Amino acid sequence: MVAPNLSDKLSGNPPDAELLTIDQLAARTGITVRNIRFYAGRGLLPPPRLRGRTGLYGPDHVARLELVSELSGLGFTLSGIEAQLERLPTTADAEELALHRALLTPWVPEQIEEIDHAELERRAGRALGPDDLAALEGLGVVRRLDDGRVRLRGAGMIGEGLAVLDSGLPPQVWKRAHVVIDKHTTAMAEELMELFQDEVLRPFREGGRGTAERSRLVDALTQLKPITVRGVVSAFGRAVNRTIRDRLA
Repeated sequence: MVAPNLSDKLSGNPPDAELLTIDQLAARTGITVRNIRFYAGRGLLPPPRLRGRTGLYGPDHVARLELVSELSGLGFTLSGIEAQLERLPTTADAEELALHRALLTPWVPEQIEEIDHAELERRAGRALGPDDLAALEGLGVVRRLDDGRVRLRGAGMIGEGLAVLDSGLPPQVWKRAHVVIDKHTTAMAEELMELFQDEVLRPFREGGRGTAERSRLVDALTQLKPITVRGVVSAFGRAVNRTIRDRLA
C-alpha cells in the first residue's frame, strides 16, 4: 500500500489504504498484470491515478475488473464485454458496478470451455465416436465447433451426458425431452425476467437509485437466484407427480 495523503481524502478520492499498485490489483482480482494492461488499453478500465511514476488503482477499478471477469465467465466475447461496459456511465462507482455484476451473475454455475476431441475423450474416460458426439450435442452437453473442437458447459455435464447414453433408452428420446425442457424453461425465464424488470428494476431506476436502495437490491438478488432455482425444481417435481396421478386416475 502507499502512504496516506490528506488532500486525496479532502478531494473525495479513495483513501490511500484502498489504493493498489498494479501487482496488488492483479493479486486482488485474480487477473494477470498483462490482461489488466490489455483491458486498460482497450478502454475497459479507467486510467490509474499517478503518484510519481506509480499507477494506483482504487475500489472502482477492482469492481470493474470483477465485472469483466463475470462477463467473460458468462461467455461474452471481448467485443461483447466492451458493448456491456459502454452502457455504463463513466462515473459508475463501485456500488453501481456491484449492482450490475449482481444482475449478470449466473443463476447456476457455468464454466464454458472449448476443448479438442482428445481432451473430451480423456475427461470422458472412453472413446467417443461421431454418433456419441451427435447425441451429446442433441442433449446440450457440447456444441461442435467448425475447427473440430467442442464447446463444453461445465465439467459435470460430461458425466450427465454419458449417463444418458448408457441409460439404455434411445438417444432420440432424450433429445426430444431436452427440446421440450429447453422450450418451456426458456419461456419461463423470459416471463420471470419481464416480471423482474417491471416490478423491481423499473421502480428502482425511476426512484433515483439511492445508495441504501441499491445495496438492498444487491442483497435481494443474491437471495432471489438460489431460491427461484430451487422453487422451479420443486414445482416441476410436483407437476410431474400431479400428471402421473391424473393419468393413472
